[in-house]
Amino acid sequence: MPDSVGVRQAQAQRTRSAVLAAAAAAFVDQGVQAPVRDIAERAGVGVGTIYRNFPTRADLVTAVYRHQIDTCAALAPRLLEESASPFTALARWVDSFVEFLVTKHGLGAALGSGDPGLENLHALMLDTLVPACATLLDACAADDEIGLDITAYTLMRAIGNLCITGPDYSRDDAKRMVTTLLAGMFTTSD
Repeated sequence: MPDSVGVRQAQAQRTRSAVLAAAAAAFVDQGVQAPVRDIAERAGVGVGTIYRNFPTRADLVTAVYRHQIDTCAALAPRLLEESASPFTALARWVDSFVEFLVTKHGLGAALGSGDPGLENLHALMLDTLVPACATLLDACAADDEIGLDITAYTLMRAIGNLCITGPDYSRDDAKRMVTTLLAGMFTTSD
């Protein structure tokens, strides 16, 4: 009997993971309002399976972005360990953060929609990503690699504003502007 419970739990986790991966891909292609039937088709499950796991769209959106936010936050200490300098780690982490932001079609509108199920998503982003960024900034400051007294929240907000893409401002434009912002923060020792 316990083996069948474990098998069912493993299958349920695989199904949930498949739905989250399919939803993440659909959100990149179509925004957070991607039809549930499209997500189900990508995941190879029925629409009912999605609603059983995620009763509301807000539950699905939050689950997808929670995973991506946690992944981005976990990247900060790993990059500090692996990189030649704290500033290199910061730049690599910011690249990941930018990629997260520019692929989130419709997320800004969803966050401002007044949907109570999405209210916690903005707080989750701040509570998880600001400390990760602060760790990197503190390491840069300790090595005298940045010359500005800037908080993680201020930097992330500036990056977020630079990542608002549109018809005349592409993902590449956003990346180029964020690179320019970071270059302006870097100091070299004489």
